[in-house]
Amino acid sequence: MLGPVIVGERVRLVPPKPEMLETFCRWFEDTEVTRYLDNIFPFTLDAEKDWYTNLAKEKTSVFWAVIATDGAEERLIGTTGIHAIHPIHHSASSGNLIGEKSEWGKGYGTEVVRLRTRFAFEELNLHKINTNVYLPNIGSRRVLEKAGYKTVGIAREHIWRNGRYLDVWLAEILRSDWLAAQ
Repeated sequence: MLGPVIVGERVRLVPPKPEMLETFCRWFEDTEVTRYLDNIFPFTLDAEKDWYTNLAKEKTSVFWAVIATDGAEERLIGTTGIHAIHPIHHSASSGNLIGEKSEWGKGYGTEVVRLRTRFAFEELNLHKINTNVYLPNIGSRRVLEKAGYKTVGIAREHIWRNGRYLDVWLAEILRSDWLAAQ
């Protein structure tokens, strides 16, 4: 499902558009960008077009493109989504990607996670959102912790990457914790 437009202080979450697909492909060709993602193989433009076509039919995910709005010119810098939305348990998982390396470390990820989390609780009426981060990905973990996500545990030697197993940090945020922090 394409997410509605959400306006933050420095970013806007917008439904992705077909003209963004080439940029997505460029990001997925960069091993530095994908080193902490589950899918390490680049996507072809045709595969991205198929994904985009099916996105509107998706019922258990909400997906956005991330546009930075704090400069002289707006620019596409990443993506975010809420996935595996469960209608009975009111739970979901989430993910984030700041694909433009020149925008890393500028605080965009934190704002994106906060906007996405607010939407999940206020609009989707979710009870819990979970996420996971490869343990070496300290930046993503910090972003999530700033947004209120708490440690659930560590999945030991869970992912095979670059010739070794990596641990994965498991985290979640409950609606009640999020409300208390508002």
